[in-house]
Amino acid sequence: MNNPWEEISLDDYENHMSLDSVKQLQAMNKIMEEQFDAYPASTAMVLGVAGGNGLEHIRRNKYQTVYGVDINGDYLRTVSERYADLSDVLKCLKIDLIYETDKLPEAQLLIANLLIEYIGYDVFQRVIRKVNPEYVSCVIQINTDDKQWVSDSPYLHAFDRLDEVHHQMDGNLLSTKLMEIGYKEILQKRTALPNGKALLRMDFIKGQQTKEE
Repeated sequence: MNNPWEEISLDDYENHMSLDSVKQLQAMNKIMEEQFDAYPASTAMVLGVAGGNGLEHIRRNKYQTVYGVDINGDYLRTVSERYADLSDVLKCLKIDLIYETDKLPEAQLLIANLLIEYIGYDVFQRVIRKVNPEYVSCVIQINTDDKQWVSDSPYLHAFDRLDEVHHQMDGNLLSTKLMEIGYKEILQKRTALPNGKALLRMDFIKGQQTKEE
C-alpha cells in the first residue's frame, strides 16, 4: 500500500494549514526564515518540502545548494514551478525516507519540520547519519488534545489515512534520540497556535563542536 502522503492533494494540505483556526503555514514560514539564517551553512536539505512554503527565504549569497525532499512527486513539480527562479540552487528529490535513505546526499543543515511525526525516531536517526549535517533544525507539533492531532477543518477527511503513519512526538525523547547519534541540543523555541496546539522548534549541533557566531 502506498504512503498516505502520496494521496493528499497539495490544495487540501495548504488550504487546511493556512486556515485562521490552524495558521500553521504562516507560523512555519516565519520559522523557516529563521532556520535558513541561523547557521553558517552553504548547503541545506528540507525534508517533507510539500509545496515549498518558506523557500522564498533562501538567500543566494549564502546557499549554493538546497535540496527539497518529498515522497509526493506532484508536490515537487509544484515546488519547481513556484520557485523556478531558484532552479540553479534548489534541487528537488523524490525520496521515500523510510525505504530509500541511501539516496540522500549530504548537507550541512538539515531542516525537518512536521516530518518526524510521519517517519518515527529510528528512521530520522538513519536519515541524519546519511545526510551527516553539522546542524539539525526540526519542528514538532505539541498536542493538547490526544484524541485529535489534526486540527478540525473542512479539509479534515483529506488526512484520514495519516493515522497509519503518525507517531506522537515528545521533545525530551527526540533530544535523547539525537544525543544517541552524537548531536547536542542547542535551541528550543515554542510557537503557540490558535487552536491550543503549539509548534516546538528544536535545534542540534554535531557533537564536540562549538557553535560558530
